[in-house]
Amino acid sequence: MLAGIPLRNPVMLAAGCCGTLDEFQASGVLDLSRVGGLVSKSITPLAREGNPTHRILDAGERVSGMINAIGLANPGVEAFVREYLPRAGAMRTAVVCSVAGFSIADYVHAAGRIAQANGPGGEGHGAVRAIELNVSCPNVKTGVEFGFAAGLLRELVGAVRAAVGALPLWVKLSPVTPEIVDVARAAVEAGASALTVGNTIPAMSIDVRTRRARLANVTGGLSGPAVHLVAVRLVHLLHTKLCRDYHGAGKHLPIVGVGGVSHWEDAAEFILAGASAVQMGTALYADPRSPLRVVKGLEKWVRAQGAGNVGELVGAVRVG
Repeated sequence: MLAGIPLRNPVMLAAGCCGTLDEFQASGVLDLSRVGGLVSKSITPLAREGNPTHRILDAGERVSGMINAIGLANPGVEAFVREYLPRAGAMRTAVVCSVAGFSIADYVHAAGRIAQANGPGGEGHGAVRAIELNVSCPNVKTGVEFGFAAGLLRELVGAVRAAVGALPLWVKLSPVTPEIVDVARAAVEAGASALTVGNTIPAMSIDVRTRRARLANVTGGLSGPAVHLVAVRLVHLLHTKLCRDYHGAGKHLPIVGVGGVSHWEDAAEFILAGASAVQMGTALYADPRSPLRVVKGLEKWVRAQGAGNVGELVGAVRVG
């Protein structure tokens, strides 16, 4: 159970890494009933083509990971609701919709429209279990990423919370957010149901022979094994400083750990650090069936640890 959402297991597929919504299932690539959940591509109010190619590359032989600058390519919320959402109920896994934008109005529009379509008589038929806010987008008025400023994020989350009603609201934080504990606290106080930690790390790759930037956008986001230990530390920080005993009231605030999960040991690290679930992204590009091995490995690990379920091991790292 994650923020009131039942998950078959703690392994989910991260936003933007498995198509817009149900392509993995439709193509027979992966039986989604065997993973805990899936997060859609980040949806914006209007359709976006994204950045020109090259916009996704292997980070290179010396770096274990991937660098990308997709540019939030997506069909736009109306096309998403019309063409994709009706199929969500047949996905046999927990469906979470990611939302992005460049103003508070953008987020409210996209999230509110999805919540409306998910309601009684809507296209989603109640299949969407949560909205995940991708707050790594710069505000068009300030140029500052929503996830970098506690006050700005508080305003954003509060506005979206009002627009989506009781639908659980997750906030996906950047791993390079200054004062991440204060920013996360602002999100929770404004109505976030869970925290997703984290996103890609800003990066750049240069072809030293041609002296050209390898990405058409010049800079992009680094993901994969290279960022894993950074994300593990942030999960532990937020678990111990904020989520474990939120405001001293004994209210557990769930964390979803994201960053470099390609083996079950990576997922186990996140769980011990304080994550209730994990998301896999970059690993899917190398092997879209890798989540099944992670699920199987976690099951064996839980038994070997003498635990009745994975929840007993959340935050159970031994320190000192």
